[in-house]
Amino acid sequence: MPRSLQPDRKLFIVTLALCFIGVVMVFSASAVTAKELYGNGYVFLERQIIWLAVGLFGMIRLMNFDYRRLREPRVIYSSLAAILLMLIGVLFLDRSHATHRWIHLGPLSLQPSEFAKLAVILYLAWFLELRLRPGGFGVNNWNHTLLPALGPVLFILALILREPDMGTSCMIFLIALVMLYEAGMSMKYVAGAALGALPAVYLLIIHAHYRYERMLAFFSPGADPQGRGFQLMQSLIAVGSGGLTGVGLMESKQKLFYLPEAHTDFIYAVLCEELGYIGGIAVVILFGIYAWRGFRAAFRAPDAFGRLLALGITTLVVGQALVNLSVVLGLMPTKGIPLPFISYGGSSLLIMLLATGVLLNISQHAEAL
Repeated sequence: MPRSLQPDRKLFIVTLALCFIGVVMVFSASAVTAKELYGNGYVFLERQIIWLAVGLFGMIRLMNFDYRRLREPRVIYSSLAAILLMLIGVLFLDRSHATHRWIHLGPLSLQPSEFAKLAVILYLAWFLELRLRPGGFGVNNWNHTLLPALGPVLFILALILREPDMGTSCMIFLIALVMLYEAGMSMKYVAGAALGALPAVYLLIIHAHYRYERMLAFFSPGADPQGRGFQLMQSLIAVGSGGLTGVGLMESKQKLFYLPEAHTDFIYAVLCEELGYIGGIAVVILFGIYAWRGFRAAFRAPDAFGRLLALGITTLVVGQALVNLSVVLGLMPTKGIPLPFISYGGSSLLIMLLATGVLLNISQHAEAL
């Protein structure tokens, strides 16, 4: 009798729990700011709930959609074409926050670079599976595998850097390296790619004043607490103020115009202040469970496409969470990377939920214990 297909319940529950925490914390961190800017303290909450509803609908649909249908060439090429058009088109739109990152649709907005993350994962999983088939060229063939695999990815990265958005570019580059390594790429190529990226990263930092200032703030935030070190210092004050149990939900002081980006990139600092060490470690544990179930689904997937797709998605979610938490805690220089499922941001939330829907579908086909 064939085995009935059931999605990974632990992964599903963890995702819902993170989304619930996100909705609560977005309201808590943004209510005062929203009231000040729009005269309505529920603006950011209402938008987040709309994106959450759309994302959950998409997640459930993809959870019941055979992931193997995603490897059809028309799906791959259509996804890449749509992403490239959006990434190019956004460069010709008006700037928002001194960048070309958003396509505005009335009160809502789309961030093409968020969609590029999933498109790159899908493309690499499909392309590398073709090269791993019997009679294929293998992964370490430069002309037939590495160049065609990395060419579109590097072009997408160049467009995202042009916005500019270095954090997202670095995240996509990391995901690509992880997927290529899992597919069998030689460690010497991985090391070569990482070393080759260092000069580019160095030049990007020193030729952008704000990036250079962030780097200085990372190494010595106390040297200029009212200038370049302000955001990190306020974040650390928020985290430290929470103690073991926190000051109480909605009671954060740092969100009252002290901590910049309190409801987006630095929402974890507000969470730690209000819910304390217990709340902060609970979020870390939830992402740890997500990582466990995601990698489990990847390495038990029935085919190379599913394995690479699940690995890329899990690396995206968990890697982005690690970067965000590290930034908030002062373990990395400041990057504009949202905390998956929790930070305010429709495009990020939507993509994380859609990606998780695909991961849940792959988990249904994973081998039984």
